[in-house]
Amino acid sequence: MSELHTDIRYVKGVGEARAKSLAKLGITDLRSLLSYFPRAYEDRRAYKRIDELTAGESACVRAMVAAEPRASHIRKGLDLVKLRVVDETGALELTYFNQSYLKNTFHTGETYVFYGKAEGTPRRAQMTNPLFEREGLQQVTGRIMPVYPLTAGVSQSLLSRAVRQGLDACADGLDDCLPEQTRLAHQLCHIRYAYENIHFPADEEALAIARRRLVFEELFLLTLGLRLLRSRRAGAQGPHCEALDLTPFYSALPFSLTNAQRRAISDILRDMTAQRPMNRLCQGDVGSGKTMIAAAAIYFAAKNGLQSALMAPTGILAEQHYHSLAPLLEPLGVRCALLTAATGAKTRRCVLSQLHSGEIDLVIGTHALLSPDVAYQTLGLVVTDEQHRFGVSQRAALSQKGENPHLLVMSATPIPRTLALMIYGDLDVSVVDELPPSRQSIDTFAVKSSYHERIYAFLRRLAAEGRQAYIVCPMVAENDTLPDERKAVTQYAQTLQAEVFPDLRVGILHGKMKPKEKEAVMRAFAAGETDILVSTTVIEVGVDVPNAAVMLIENAECFGLSQLHQLRGRVGRGAHKSYCILVSDNTGDDNLHRLRAMTATNNGFAIAEEDLKLRGPGDFFGSRQHGLPALKVADLTCDLELMHEAKAAAEELLAQDGDLSAHPSLHARIRELFALSAGAMN
Repeated sequence: MSELHTDIRYVKGVGEARAKSLAKLGITDLRSLLSYFPRAYEDRRAYKRIDELTAGESACVRAMVAAEPRASHIRKGLDLVKLRVVDETGALELTYFNQSYLKNTFHTGETYVFYGKAEGTPRRAQMTNPLFEREGLQQVTGRIMPVYPLTAGVSQSLLSRAVRQGLDACADGLDDCLPEQTRLAHQLCHIRYAYENIHFPADEEALAIARRRLVFEELFLLTLGLRLLRSRRAGAQGPHCEALDLTPFYSALPFSLTNAQRRAISDILRDMTAQRPMNRLCQGDVGSGKTMIAAAAIYFAAKNGLQSALMAPTGILAEQHYHSLAPLLEPLGVRCALLTAATGAKTRRCVLSQLHSGEIDLVIGTHALLSPDVAYQTLGLVVTDEQHRFGVSQRAALSQKGENPHLLVMSATPIPRTLALMIYGDLDVSVVDELPPSRQSIDTFAVKSSYHERIYAFLRRLAAEGRQAYIVCPMVAENDTLPDERKAVTQYAQTLQAEVFPDLRVGILHGKMKPKEKEAVMRAFAAGETDILVSTTVIEVGVDVPNAAVMLIENAECFGLSQLHQLRGRVGRGAHKSYCILVSDNTGDDNLHRLRAMTATNNGFAIAEEDLKLRGPGDFFGSRQHGLPALKVADLTCDLELMHEAKAAAEELLAQDGDLSAHPSLHARIRELFALSAGAMN
């Protein structure tokens, strides 16, 4: 068990069933167990006498069992064990639910330490299901205890016991990948001390020292990995493009591009005429005109004899791109095709043949473009729509169908620049921070649920004028574990159809539907066959419906600021005045701040800055979205100073050892962290 790669099944108290549950948390061996850090801590060092307990507060109590525990069977599935414990100041009544074995665990006259939330009154103090241990053990009481993120079948006690065993068995075998000179120069503790005190801190100071070391290491490794990806790209030879005049393209547009669009196009053309492959993120707010920027890049590639592939996250979005780009590009001599899972076999064979022969300049599609039978003659440009739907591995899979093709990533998720530099460290970033004059501003209102009758009357009036509306809820179906007032899509839609809008057409859309069902619902809404679409956030990235004029978001407190902004961006896409209505009865400071920010501005970048301050970088960062290692300890909202320190240290090391050949263990650790991109780091 001293080996870090020991399977988690063999840790005492785990076994096969719990190992499966732990695997859902990414814990499969001792290394991943020790690297599963707490999300918070409980200070259980303060002992209180029974007469000092305050209802609602958690505390440790040292008390003696005054009488034999009493067990009672209330009904099927509900057993109680009650016992009375005392100290010199009073008595405390304890109740344990469905833990019948405890009747034989406690013995009269023995002293235990109990930790739990006080209930009852000063004269009759109570606790329900408190933790306990014999006096003097201090394994779960009398100390600062970790609080871990959990999943079904995994308890706090299981995790803390397993981590304790893991640390005792192999903490000395933890490899310190930080170069010694870096560790000393930045006054960082040893890895053994860091892991011990991030899990079981001796005190607040020890926790701060441990956390500082691990945050620095995390950001140091991330910076090194991103720099290596960038340097590897700089050394590759990209498809050759010659500068040419884009006047025919600009003249074909029925409108003038904004300065921000023209700047982004200049960035792209500069990249594509350089010697290395472009790897650029074009990041702009909803409606900022990123599709036209992609069109310029595709036109430029085609005139240089290169094929382009544009990959969208859904078939209906791919079709939308095709129907907007083909009429613009084909008159300019750029031959376009659509390839999705819905493409018929005969058409598919024809498209594949023309792609292979070079008769098609642009193919637009979904993941179908990644299929093994899709081959290109001269793939020179890959465009992916909505960055957070495509990870590094999928971008790489499409890129491998050409010889280091240029890559353009389009994202409508505004991200603060500081964060973008970390997340997209392997891409250059163009920011499109200007909306076209034709883009509608959306009036946003935050109201309480008491306004529902007025909102429904407003929706009915707009429907009579021929407009459509979205209603977004935070849940798919009612769930007993969540507050009743949260609107649930299926039940809410049924109620609206039966009781509120019996004469209107109400549709339902949620993530648990099959892809074909979802597309059918969206097609019906886009075609005007549905008046009101009740949906979850699955419509956050969706098809343009110019006729949709209202976005009603129920229980707005359940959503982050950037998510609310993305949802708002589903309307205001046509000629009609549009509205966003946020319904929430939550009066918490964070929620009120969030709602005020939404009603104050339509600027996605300003919204993103506020969201980062309120919630941290979780929504923006994670291997699930970006194919980069997730931050386990660092918080870029409060660790900015340490981030700059770690980046400077990483750049200093690379200046001395550019390929880390003199630091093999460090290089190996980075390869491991960037597993999805490791093949590109050789």
